[in-house]
Amino acid sequence: MTLEKVFNDLIQIVKQSVSPKNLILIGISILQLAGIMVLGNILKKLGYMLVDKVLKQSKGEWSGISDQRAKTLNSLVKSVIRYVIYFLGITMGLEVLGIPTSSILAGAGIVGLAVGFGARSLVQDIITGFFILFENQFGVGDHIETAGVSGIVEAIDLRITRIKSFDGDLYILPNSQIKMVTNYTADNSRVLVDVGIGYDEDVTEVISMLNDYCEKLAEDMTDIKEGPRVLGVEELAGSSVVLRILAWTPPLEKWQVARELKRRIKEKLEEEGIEIPYPKRVVITESNEQEEY
Repeated sequence: MTLEKVFNDLIQIVKQSVSPKNLILIGISILQLAGIMVLGNILKKLGYMLVDKVLKQSKGEWSGISDQRAKTLNSLVKSVIRYVIYFLGITMGLEVLGIPTSSILAGAGIVGLAVGFGARSLVQDIITGFFILFENQFGVGDHIETAGVSGIVEAIDLRITRIKSFDGDLYILPNSQIKMVTNYTADNSRVLVDVGIGYDEDVTEVISMLNDYCEKLAEDMTDIKEGPRVLGVEELAGSSVVLRILAWTPPLEKWQVARELKRRIKEKLEEEGIEIPYPKRVVITESNEQEEY
């Protein structure tokens, strides 16, 4: 086969490809693919709007669905809608391109196809995601720790969970990696405040005074669900008697409540003239002056 013959064959192939009939078919295929993309986006937006509307009505009609639960369901259902639309769009696009997807699915099955493409972990992610939802292990807005990551749950999708740390870092975890979870917001949070007083103070009188003051704090601070109350002497430290105060707050409020309790208790102790020991350093200088005779 000469070079000239190869060149002529290539020219014939190009001519056949750019013939008016083929150009029309290519144009129709491009329009069909564009139509599938536009229709998919429209269906996704309509699905999102429907989910928002249904869950908004459900929160008002069913007392069993809380705002947090509604946010979790919203995130997961939208994820399901998105993946279903992507799957249908890809299937329709392959049909437009002349690839027989029906025979592929019939021959291998959906599960067999997924495993064949090495997507076994994808199936595990999806199954774990459903268990997280139905067992209500945690929800959007919860403070959790799992897989070495601690933070606030931003979203729970069909395949992944997004967790934002208190430093602002966003972690994206496959659901299959979430095996053991510590949920810090499942119930009220405990606040412990340690207060040191001098050894010269009357411990019984100070505890009585602080308990009376804690009753006032319980009325003033609405973020406190239970307490505060003085548990008693926690430690006999080197320079102080440490008293421990306990309170219970809503989830994610314990840090702010602890800071406010410390501030108010310090001001109360100063008002009552009670010593709050703190480390001191005394510097003694000696002058070595030599007398001259």
